Amino acid sequence: MDLVGRRRELATVERALDRAARGHGELLVVTGPAGAGKTALADAAAELARSRGLRLVVVDDSAARLAGLAPEPGTVVVATSREPLGVGTEVRLGGLPEPELAELVGDLPADAVHALWLATGGLPGPALRLAAELAGSSGDAVVQLALATPSRAEFLELDAGLVRLLEEATTRPSPPATRARVLARLARELLGDPATVVRRQELIAEAVALARTAGPGVLAEVLDARLHALWDPAAAADRLATATEIVTQARAAGDARLELRGLFWTFVGRAELGDLAGAETALIAYARTGELAGDSEAAVVVLARQAMLATIRGRFDTADDLVAQVAERGRHAGVADTERLVATLRGPLDQLRGEDREVDTLRALARRLPGHFFEATLARVLMETGHPAEAELELARTLPAVLAGSGPRWLAAASELAAVAARSQDASAARALYDALLPYAGQLVVWGGANTISGPVDDYLGRLARRLDRPAEATAHLDRAVDLEERAGTLPWLAYSLAARAGAGDLARARSIAERLGLRGLLADLDPAPDEWSLLRDGDDWLLHAGSETARLRDGRGVHYLRTLLAAPGQELPALDLVAGGAGLRVTPEPVLDDAARAAYRRRVSVLDEQLAAADRAGDADRAAAVEAERTALVAELRRATGLGGRPRTVSDEAERARVNATRAVRTTVERIAAAAPLAGAHLRASLHTGRLFRYQPAPGGPGRWQL
Repeated sequence: MDLVGRRRELATVERALDRAARGHGELLVVTGPAGAGKTALADAAAELARSRGLRLVVVDDSAARLAGLAPEPGTVVVATSREPLGVGTEVRLGGLPEPELAELVGDLPADAVHALWLATGGLPGPALRLAAELAGSSGDAVVQLALATPSRAEFLELDAGLVRLLEEATTRPSPPATRARVLARLARELLGDPATVVRRQELIAEAVALARTAGPGVLAEVLDARLHALWDPAAAADRLATATEIVTQARAAGDARLELRGLFWTFVGRAELGDLAGAETALIAYARTGELAGDSEAAVVVLARQAMLATIRGRFDTADDLVAQVAERGRHAGVADTERLVATLRGPLDQLRGEDREVDTLRALARRLPGHFFEATLARVLMETGHPAEAELELARTLPAVLAGSGPRWLAAASELAAVAARSQDASAARALYDALLPYAGQLVVWGGANTISGPVDDYLGRLARRLDRPAEATAHLDRAVDLEERAGTLPWLAYSLAARAGAGDLARARSIAERLGLRGLLADLDPAPDEWSLLRDGDDWLLHAGSETARLRDGRGVHYLRTLLAAPGQELPALDLVAGGAGLRVTPEPVLDDAARAAYRRRVSVLDEQLAAADRAGDADRAAAVEAERTALVAELRRATGLGGRPRTVSDEAERARVNATRAVRTTVERIAAAAPLAGAHLRASLHTGRLFRYQPAPGGPGRWQL
């Protein structure tokens, strides 16, 4: 029995069969992606077991069925699964090396085998299917595979094998229409690499020029790729116009698949421009066209956008049902990024309901997809879950890249950072984000493929303007946001914008909407719990609310230090970290006096001893007093610089300055609070510990929690 490239895996199977022959029970779990050959290996194991007279059972990949399973003596149980199940002996199948793939697919030219290997990652199942198609084709195998192979990557991820295959296809001589399609697809697949902006622009420019001479179907395909590859946040109107052209060209070519793409872009463009009614009309047309074409993936797209629209209108139960359908139908339709799509839909639901969101997932996405600004979403979640110091550090780290960036997540990322900056101590960040977002006033914040829409840009501009103490501009922006939200019926957004505007009757109306929809986060802001105190930015000042007491504080270092300590109750923060705004300074201690200085001090003391003795002998009291005073000062300095056993005492000047300055700043701030809010001041005096290490250890009589 032999399987190409699976000798090691077969050896593992044979060892399990040997143990079963000796009376043991064995559980093998064969894992790997679709097409890796899991079923073929299970069949081979069954044939080997039959040849030895052993019993072998093949089961599905239900971890629940396998958990705690103890195979009977002399029996081998083989389970197949895409993911590890954490039970039994795992046999992991991946792609085959290129030489072994060549052996598997038979008599194909070397360049075709190489293209197959790039296209499939060496997975046997897909490679055999594509090899069968190539066997009956007379075209260029490299170009054919480059255009036909589906991407294995999720949105914004890079399929390195497919990109390499497309790059090779661009070097092959091809008719203009074919070359246009290859160039356009390469540009689209490179979207996952933010560093390829110029390269994508060059590829698309050549592809569009070729496509305009190649017929309506090719032009529609290239224009669709152009919208993906050159996703400019400022190009919403261009997206809408191009979408119309795609639909026209696709209908002329009789291509329902491309017509669907044009209708989808129409939905995105209208949503970006704030026309939700028009966007829904486009979505209905998209759904009907998808039904006529029998496109199961299109049905999942429609369900996902309907779930998003239900969320932003406050129909949370409906959104829950639709998200569940997306999860089920996405998996059945084989939509590659179903799990991420579901998580993307759940995030805004959790945010509006005031439920905790998973920061570790966002950190993992930021590591996996650098350059796509997932750190901005992380910063907002940290701010909204009571971690302002961490949120502001993420703001400082991410802002330069966002301000210099672009792409499908840019507008959303800038808005997420704006939500943080509007509540932060960094006025320069607020100014930079206000200027960056101002050209998009009147639009909605639409993420990537419109899986998420997170409110009017004017709402974020209004909050930033208020932070910058520009009341007239803040009111104008928030008025426009409220008007759009009322027309669109997006009640959750409306409640938040009304609360931010805080005009006559706004807060009561915001509270009414929040109570009806169950917006717990907003209700907590509007009606803090009796045992909750707050220290929040109010223009250029800060407002402290402590039960019935209120204090207004001018912005300054002491408030920032206090806020950092309140956000981390019970934690000891070094003075240097507090002053630096986070862990980041490491100071190497140095002696208060170095060896040469100590030696010079001691020599001077010896001289003074002699002078003092001479003055005493001469009866010169004034001279003796002067010498004694200098000697006393030098001896005190030597004692201060000397530790146990006469060793030099070390201290960091930076740490000492930080301790002194931070202590003074915090105490001054607490005294100002005590002048306006005596009970709050007394609690803070009793709870704050200063020195080399700072700590807020809540004493009795304080709040149950702080809102910061």
